[in-house]
Amino acid sequence: MSERLPFSCDYLQGCHPAILNRLQETNLEACDGYGSDSYTQKAKELILKACELPDGEVQLLSGGTQANLIVIAAALQRYQAVISADTGHINYHEAGSVEGSGHKILALPHRYGKITAQQVGDYMKVFTADANNEHMAQPALVYISQPTEYGTLYSAEELRQLHEVCQQYGLLLYADGARLAYSLAAAENDATLPILAKYCDIFYIGGTKCGALLGEAVVFSRKNLLPHFFTTCKQMGGIMAKGKLLGIQFATLFEDDLYLKVGKEAVSYADEIRLFLKTNGWQLLFDCPTNQIFVIMDDEKLEKFGKKVSYSFWEKTDDSHTVIRLATSWATTRQNVDDLLQVIEEL
Repeated sequence: MSERLPFSCDYLQGCHPAILNRLQETNLEACDGYGSDSYTQKAKELILKACELPDGEVQLLSGGTQANLIVIAAALQRYQAVISADTGHINYHEAGSVEGSGHKILALPHRYGKITAQQVGDYMKVFTADANNEHMAQPALVYISQPTEYGTLYSAEELRQLHEVCQQYGLLLYADGARLAYSLAAAENDATLPILAKYCDIFYIGGTKCGALLGEAVVFSRKNLLPHFFTTCKQMGGIMAKGKLLGIQFATLFEDDLYLKVGKEAVSYADEIRLFLKTNGWQLLFDCPTNQIFVIMDDEKLEKFGKKVSYSFWEKTDDSHTVIRLATSWATTRQNVDDLLQVIEEL
């Protein structure tokens, strides 16, 4: 193999062929800008229908960090803060963008990437009982990811409980859905798009990692939840002049349930890789149900492995072992998987 096998992340390739074909077909078509084109309107209609949100709103943005930053900045007053798992993407891998916008992140200990309604409730009980809390950043929003950084899933019941505690304390619940297609495809998932729309005030449907060339669709559970959100996006550099490029992609992803289909093969391949690893005596950090695989590897074997396979470093377990992450995607092929299994078998 002249090139390393592509398993380091799920956005290594361009876009799903159906999207590429549609972009080519419409390439020379003149459209109104800034998302006022007919493709963007169609995309929004299809997304709201899939989410069963007749009174919701959708805004298309180009990237996940951009979506997180703009949503949180628009949702919070200057003195307000975000509750997140300590492993949350906004706390760990977004270069302090949220805190750079003036909003403190209140990090809670995670369990495989998740936080619980009990944790949020306990935090808020302590906060509200503190006679000096006016001197503190005020919690106003709970940030979660579906799936999490560890590829784990919030169940419908866990989302309901988080929604309930957020309602109790006047907090917004916001879900980062960068890899949402892979959670929707997981066998154990029961948090459908309508369930997310029911329990989350705001969430986004990831495109960049789920078959689109770029783009994320921010979904609001009700109209005017964040007044003048478009203007905030414009102010923060989030509105593309050629908005049709996002509209065409999401219209394609939500025609004939393509978005629900793109993650299925990726998750199936990940399940196959996990089973092969376990059957052949490899130790997984835990059994993830989505498209990410976390395997503990001897460093000597890892050096050989890394010459043939691209992977992501996760953490060190001791002086001679490393946890790495492998990720399948909508673009992973049967040949990719067969070659990976052969590399593992030969180590």
